[in-house]
Amino acid sequence: MTTDNNYNDYNDYKGYKSLAFFRQAEIIHDFTAEFTQKYIDYKSRTRDQMDQAARSGKQNIAEGYLQKSIEGKLKLLGVARGSLEELLNDYLDYLRQHGLAIWDKNDPRSLAIRRLVYNSYNDYKNYKDYMAAPEGAANSMVILINQTNQLLDQKLRWTKEQFIKEGGFRENLLKKRLEYRRTT
Repeated sequence: MTTDNNYNDYNDYKGYKSLAFFRQAEIIHDFTAEFTQKYIDYKSRTRDQMDQAARSGKQNIAEGYLQKSIEGKLKLLGVARGSLEELLNDYLDYLRQHGLAIWDKNDPRSLAIRRLVYNSYNDYKNYKDYMAAPEGAANSMVILINQTNQLLDQKLRWTKEQFIKEGGFRENLLKKRLEYRRTT
């Protein structure tokens, strides 16, 4: 199988990889890797921190969705959310420290970026043009991270409600164990 076929198989997977906030976290991760390589000094601790926060945002969503327990899922989605918030602040710091504008959410450039997320297949290449200048690059990630964080916040609320209604993994195993003991 060629690399392209493996990537297509990866894209066809319908689990967590099809979730909008996972796809966006993947774009953020890829974009951040290029941004830090292009605009952050290779000796800077900030470079490593940004790369790791972007990776953590994506990877903790994946790990959270593989948890059997709702508690584990909640914890890891919370870690993903925290990592993306850290990264958001790094991008805002970059803009401020370099005397670059932070675009208003209603700026036409911001609105254009916000619309990208609604493409039927949103991916990294849709954001690539914004990498040409540091102001556009950082602002595009501020916007995408904010969108992603809103989606994660919503998912966290729903998952907490699910836990309240259905209980946790161990709690449900105990119920099944007690039921089994009553019937045997």
